Amino acid sequence: MNKFTNLLFKEIRELVNKQLIISLVMMMAIFYFVGNMAKSEMKKAAATQNISVLDLDQSALSRGLADSLKTANFKVEWSQAKDAETAVQEAKKGETYILLVIPQGFGESINRLEPKEISTYTFIRSLSMGGMRKSEILRAVIAATNNYLSNDVLKKKVPDFPPEVLKSPIKSKDYIIVKDKMAEGSASAISGFVFSQSFIIPIILFMIIMYSSQMVISAIAMEKQNKTLETLLTVPIPRTSIVTTKMLAAGIVGLLSAAIYMIGMKSYFGGITGDIRASAAMTGVIKQLGLTLSGSGYLLLGIALFFAILCGLAMATILGVLAEDFRSAQTLMLPLMLMILIPYLLSFFADVQSLPLPAKLLIFAIPFSHPFLATPNIMLGHYSAVIYGILYMAVVFLVLVVIAARIFSTDRVLTMKLRWGKKKVVL
Repeated sequence: MNKFTNLLFKEIRELVNKQLIISLVMMMAIFYFVGNMAKSEMKKAAATQNISVLDLDQSALSRGLADSLKTANFKVEWSQAKDAETAVQEAKKGETYILLVIPQGFGESINRLEPKEISTYTFIRSLSMGGMRKSEILRAVIAATNNYLSNDVLKKKVPDFPPEVLKSPIKSKDYIIVKDKMAEGSASAISGFVFSQSFIIPIILFMIIMYSSQMVISAIAMEKQNKTLETLLTVPIPRTSIVTTKMLAAGIVGLLSAAIYMIGMKSYFGGITGDIRASAAMTGVIKQLGLTLSGSGYLLLGIALFFAILCGLAMATILGVLAEDFRSAQTLMLPLMLMILIPYLLSFFADVQSLPLPAKLLIFAIPFSHPFLATPNIMLGHYSAVIYGILYMAVVFLVLVVIAARIFSTDRVLTMKLRWGKKKVVL
């Protein structure tokens, strides 16, 4: 046991070097800086925005339309130009992002129930998210203005009925059913909330597996290149212990590194989207539908993540043996990356159960698919699917460990190479 522990610490010390520590510190600083900058820009985009208005109609209705912009967080700046072309030229020289032109005869046309066009000019001075939001805000203002004008007309024409009733005579109540539980609420809102709470799991798993596997492959390749693997194999310790310590050390370092990355990413995404918090009503609906993870649910999810990491490290160990040197080790990450990317990308938008049978079998054959699907399955009470996935990953891991141990138990661990210029593995 003492030899195993010493070997494990040796592997960890080789993985945790100055370059790793510096890169982690710099990434944390970059994520924190960019997150704060994004948060500042989003606050600017949500603050009161200037909008230039050229009112060529000068009617009470046009003035009321312009004044309604103030309720949408706009600061109205009245243009004194004589026509739209002149107003556009003046707006280009200033800092205005949006120009609204109300044509002559606007009020009379609306009173006669005749549609009348207004012109909006959006000046794209930045292609950032905050810059592009302004035109969308204006469209929302125009929609609200249309609603205001139609309500005003209906009040005059049919004073005995509320405009809302005339425009929307049909009301609806939305109910969501999850298995034997039912609650009143919006399906899109529930789906969006559940996705926002569970999308971090695939990102964590993707980072841990890719980072840890790269360390395993690179470490074995460097040992083969520097001839230190030959010395390691002469140490009186079981070859299976050598395989296990390499995977365990990479898993520990990869887990810690991924945790640091996730802290930085949380700051970054928090700056862009803000903290995701559910209202009291939304939280009540979520609990009523049972779309929360219990203690046993978190346990199942943790076990699924654990076995997925083990499978990735076992594959990386075998791929690392095939590397000729450190440079070729980087190319060996491609098959493992593809196996992770397929379920990673599909987990965001595809329903695996709705896929054709061949595609479904391919997804389930990839061991990394099961932890990506674990969270929705646990929330929906499909525990058997999660358990079968864990058992499948355990079997795959044991098979890979046996293969890796057999390779390390012979001299082939020193001679196996994958030469890309040839079509076969040279033993």
